[in-house]
Amino acid sequence: MSEENFQVEQHSLVPKHEKLSEEKVKDILAKYNITKRNLPKIKADDPAIKKLEAKEGDVIKITRDSPTAGKSVFYRAVLE
Repeated sequence: MSEENFQVEQHSLVPKHEKLSEEKVKDILAKYNITKRNLPKIKADDPAIKKLEAKEGDVIKITRDSPTAGKSVFYRAVLE
């Protein structure tokens, strides 16, 4: 399979990534009493989020399957 036909987001080891709306971002930041600067970062050209067309300042929600917790949720702020 060529690189241009490979869809990284379909790979079994890549967790679900989704771009959050501004309303959801505000809720998350308020819930944890943090700012976007406090979030871990992810680059806009990361292969897992390329198709989301994320730009700097967006927040990505990553949902991973966890053998102990069932599902684990992580948030990342997008950098250029």
